[in-house]
Amino acid sequence: GGRVHALVQKPEGEGPFPTVFDIHGGPTWHDSDAFAAQPAAWVDHGYAVVRVNYRGSTGYGREWTDALKHRVGLIELEDIAAVRAWAVESGLADPRRLVLTGGSWGGYLTLLGLGTQPDDWAVGIAAVPVADYVTAYHDEMEALKSLDRTLFGGGPDEVPERFAASSPLTYVDRVRAPVYISAGVNDPRCPIRQVENYVERLVGRGHPHEVYRYDAGHGSLVVAERVKQVGLELDFARRHLPDADADGR
Repeated sequence: GGRVHALVQKPEGEGPFPTVFDIHGGPTWHDSDAFAAQPAAWVDHGYAVVRVNYRGSTGYGREWTDALKHRVGLIELEDIAAVRAWAVESGLADPRRLVLTGGSWGGYLTLLGLGTQPDDWAVGIAAVPVADYVTAYHDEMEALKSLDRTLFGGGPDEVPERFAASSPLTYVDRVRAPVYISAGVNDPRCPIRQVENYVERLVGRGHPHEVYRYDAGHGSLVVAERVKQVGLELDFARRHLPDADADGR
């Protein structure tokens, strides 16, 4: 699709670092070279942070923004995988200590990436994600249904194979990394029922995971709540990433 633009923040010291791929939502949005609190928190705790403006992002022309139609999620993850390969080959990122994370569409790509690229990620942290695309479609706001029909070329009854190929639930049994999910119980954009469907499958597998449900919608505007959520994510990564000096056996 072309060259992929990514932003990199590094802590002090020499790499390779434990590295967080912090994936933006939207998908029609982009990360810019400006201060953002959450990446700064990761850097303060010794992580490098990579933010990828995958196909679907704004700011790179209409063709780039429109490229994800029909292969929703999968195209973005191709770009993220390309940047991941660069980050490892360049010596920035420790391939055994890679965190895939994001909120909203970034949370969706996190869960989809954990299932379609299971060997690439050590930990997954998804906030307010799409986890079961068909159920999400039926429960979400009408405006988002219209957007999904545009992206997929129809609804789930018309193009079921496209929805299945792009749904994290399809690949949940392939997930290897521990999974952390936070979700608002009153979220109209990424409704809670479809998240619970995904979690139920993790429970059925006995797969390591944690879920934080909070009494709000698509994220929280309460500063204390947002700080708490960042702390929970940092703690989950700390507990589940391998130690730097482990030999991998």
